[in-house]
Order: sequence, then structure tokens, then C-alpha cells
Amino acid sequence: QVQLVESGGGLVQPGGSLRLSCAASGRAFSRYAMGWFRQAPGKEREFVAAINWRGSSTQYADSVKGRVTISRDNAKNTLFLQMNSLKAEDTAVYFCAADREPWRGVTVTTVAEFGSWGQGTQVTVSS
Repeated sequence: QVQLVESGGGLVQPGGSLRLSCAASGRAFSRYAMGWFRQAPGKEREFVAAINWRGSSTQYADSVKGRVTISRDNAKNTLFLQMNSLKAEDTAVYFCAADREPWRGVTVTTVAEFGSWGQGTQVTVSS
């Protein structure tokens, strides 16, 4: 199992930016596709962004496309989510997750495909 710890959440005004980080330890981080999900109160966990193991392929939810960038630094075992032009509807707990299977060249986007999850970091967008 890979252990994941998110950081970087907080309170930001509409239109602002945040950069989330996810530090990984345990299994070789660089072998696994990674993803970001979010969960708002009373709603199901939803896909936000994903990246393959080498960082050559990314995928985004339509709701964040053009405002969010996922990236990874395999040398530092860290995943990032840069979020710009934040909206009130982006308010949620954000989770990073690691793929169940190593070396998948494609991105994975469904909750069931991820085997390790962090505890989440709260993002609140409010004036």
C-alpha cells in the first residue's frame, strides 16, 4: 500500500487559486497512475483529475477543465493539483488516490480503480 497525505487546502475567495499537494510513501509512487477526487457535503465522491504514471497523459472533469492542472514529481513522490479561478461550487474535501495496478499508461477515473486514498484536505471557496 502507498500512504498518501494531502495538504494545501484552505479558505479562498471566488476567483482565487490554491495548489494542493499529495505526498506519497510506501510503494514506488512513480509506478502508479494518480488521481484527485472531491466530495462535498451530502454528495458522492466525484472525479476531478487524473494523470498516468509517467505524467504524459492527463484527464479532467468537465466541471474543472481549463481551471485545474494536475502534475506529478516522481523524483519527490509528490502529486499536485493547481486550481485557478475557483468557484463556490468547488468547495469540497479533496482526496488524492493511487491506482490499484502499476504501470498503466492510461489515466484512470473511477473510484473503484484506485486502491489507496489520502485523508483529504478541505477547500472552501467563499467571500
